[in-house]
Amino acid sequence: MDDDELAYRPLDDLVDRSASGPPEADARPVPWWRRRPRASRIAAGVVAVLALYYVVSLVQVVQAGRSQSTEPVDAIVVLGAAQYDGRPSPQLEARLDHVLTLYEDGVATVVMVTGGKLPADRFTEAEASRRYLVDRGVPESAIMMENGGTTTYESLESASVILLNEGLDQVVLVSDSFHLKRSDLIADGLGLDASLAAAPDSVVTGWTSFRRHLEEAAGVALGRLVGFDRLSDLTG
Repeated sequence: MDDDELAYRPLDDLVDRSASGPPEADARPVPWWRRRPRASRIAAGVVAVLALYYVVSLVQVVQAGRSQSTEPVDAIVVLGAAQYDGRPSPQLEARLDHVLTLYEDGVATVVMVTGGKLPADRFTEAEASRRYLVDRGVPESAIMMENGGTTTYESLESASVILLNEGLDQVVLVSDSFHLKRSDLIADGLGLDASLAAAPDSVVTGWTSFRRHLEEAAGVALGRLVGFDRLSDLTG
């Protein structure tokens, strides 16, 4: 055998044949979120962000409902609720009783009562509120009235015009705890500098209060996105 034959080695002879079969694949598990189609991952992310946004709004509604401001202001503004032929409902009465406490404590010398009426009613919520306060010692001259609004936005919009025309921009809003955050945001957007005072003896308690907090959180979250005026038009 000559030198050329000794130097020749077929390529096949250089291959390591000790391993049988193809190389093993990476055995590390793929995270569940990477196994989903991209569109599903994006949708899940959007849902998570919206859920977090709602939870933040709910926390803000709860925190606002704990407010009990007693700082002096230009006017006390009470949000309307149902009345029965000129007599405040228990819910409205609880709000008005807190107005009386604030008025007697000297928080403000002016009270703004708000709220319109249903088509079949003889009296507006504002008229029922004014009568209740006057019967308990608040002078009629100290009471301003907005009696055309049928929603929170409409009432505060009309009330803000009356108050600002009189140079009264610092107010304390009185309502049920669940109602205060949305009212505060609306008032702020209308140019009022509002503090908050929840009615401590509200008759809306238990499961009903819990449900109303959930509903108001949705209203706050949606109102910030579309505007509270538009939300009022959509929901009535």
